[in-house]
Amino acid sequence: MLTLVCFHAHPDDEAIATGGTMMKAAAAGHNVVLVMATRGEQGEPAQGVLNDGERLGERREREVRASAQILDVDRIEFLPYEDSGMINEPANRNPACFWQADVEEAAGKLAAILIDVNADVLTLYDDHGGYGHPDHIQVHRVGHRAAEIAGVLRVFESTMNRNQIIEQIEYFRENDENGETADLEIDVDTFGTPESQITHAVNVEAFSDRKRNAMKAHASQITEESFFLAMPDAIFSKAFGTEWYIAAGSIRSGDFFTDII
Repeated sequence: MLTLVCFHAHPDDEAIATGGTMMKAAAAGHNVVLVMATRGEQGEPAQGVLNDGERLGERREREVRASAQILDVDRIEFLPYEDSGMINEPANRNPACFWQADVEEAAGKLAAILIDVNADVLTLYDDHGGYGHPDHIQVHRVGHRAAEIAGVLRVFESTMNRNQIIEQIEYFRENDENGETADLEIDVDTFGTPESQITHAVNVEAFSDRKRNAMKAHASQITEESFFLAMPDAIFSKAFGTEWYIAAGSIRSGDFFTDII
């Protein structure tokens, strides 16, 4: 039995990026630990979803705890930082936000968790955070340093396959009868990672339904009408049935590796 720790920036990132991997690890008998850098205070809640006086961070914490149950997470921890918002937003200057956190100090907090749970494998994000979000970039920096401190040797950077994204955009537009993806616009020059740089492709199609349910748990951010939930099952499985990783310090010379734990 091994321990997988997934380090994420905001509630709902865990379901979208590594939800299948977490369930697959749990099904194989491994321990799964989820660490959140923030509670997603700067997210944009769906209209009317918050109760009177309810704070978004509090709501999103409850949502990620519900998601974690679906994903078979054994333990969830939160670092003491606030959401930094998108790049160049005023929230970036909040001294309590994760983007402003001292990397060494934050890494020490994460390393303490890694040591406490006896982590064998750590996931974080690629060096540009997938799409440039400050908190995602900080997860990369803090996560790698924490792994060094805690002596975790198996570190994997969660990313998106840029080549596949380009192919899928065309597939979605040709096969989405509901028209939900017809106007999908993504900057493919900066989104994700070129396939040649990706080392691992983890097939999680068997967990697609539960992965989608974990996304549904984040009702303040992902509504039934959202891109994630409105697409037909076949398209969802094609889009989210593989989770992509870069093994730190590794280069792929042949086929993708298929498991990180």
